[in-house]
Amino acid sequence: MGIGLLRGTEYCAVEPSATQEPTMFGHALRCLRPAGSQWTWLCVAGLAVALQFATTRLSFAATPEPEDTWAPLANDIFEGRPLADGTGLVSIEMPARAEDAAIVPVTMRVTLPQGDSRQLKALTLVIDDNPVPVAATFAFGDNAGVSVISTRVRVNSYTDVHVVAELSDSKLYFAKTYVKASGGCSAPAAKNADETIANLGQTKFRVFGKPSGAQREAQIMIRHPNNSGLQRDQVSLLYIPANFVDELRVWQGHALLFSMKAGISISEDPNFRFTYVPNGATTFKVEARDTEGKAFRSEWPASASEM
Repeated sequence: MGIGLLRGTEYCAVEPSATQEPTMFGHALRCLRPAGSQWTWLCVAGLAVALQFATTRLSFAATPEPEDTWAPLANDIFEGRPLADGTGLVSIEMPARAEDAAIVPVTMRVTLPQGDSRQLKALTLVIDDNPVPVAATFAFGDNAGVSVISTRVRVNSYTDVHVVAELSDSKLYFAKTYVKASGGCSAPAAKNADETIANLGQTKFRVFGKPSGAQREAQIMIRHPNNSGLQRDQVSLLYIPANFVDELRVWQGHALLFSMKAGISISEDPNFRFTYVPNGATTFKVEARDTEGKAFRSEWPASASEM
């Protein structure tokens, strides 16, 4: 059965065909020619329907399928090694919607079941849709007892965020969350340049928990702009060259607690809070290095600023 539009006193029939949409659209345009000197409201209405129909179909065709960025990312980062679902073993905590995309808190946690003799060997934090997805990789020393580590990161767009734990048997387990944030990697620095230069590399260390506890918490704070290379100077509007803390090592006495290799996603003034098992050492030592080659070293008594 044909589809028709009224034009003046004429009826314009459109027969179905394999190219129904262009035929209908073209026929509607022909119907829009004046019959005598009058345009009919029905012809105009028919054209509107044709346009709406064609536009709707085109918009459906132009809508891309959601892209799975994680599968190729994981394959590249972990060189094709299998990743197991870490539910109940690995977790990641972040706000669903960030208050400030430049300083989004993240806590990574590994909970081994009673009797599991494996140890945490490494954690990799991946912000899937950031310009440089690997935010940081943490490697842990033997018997360090680190099971929780928290920091603050930049999130550039709505994205999945993954954490991958490697245990001492070399098996990989992942967990993920979703964060709504945008513009974190290009957000202006919170502190002015003069203050940043004056305090560059200043490091603070705190210990939490009772000295007799089997596991304690500590926190390291480093003054550094951690420029991502995507931020602009607010006066000149020129891009600020990237310069960020890309290496960190923390020792308890002579025993390595953890080391970190990081990218541009760690926030300004890097801040790390972590658990550890006391080994009787009397000092903690921290060494950080930025991408310009500057090294920052500090040492504190094990009881530093207990809280």
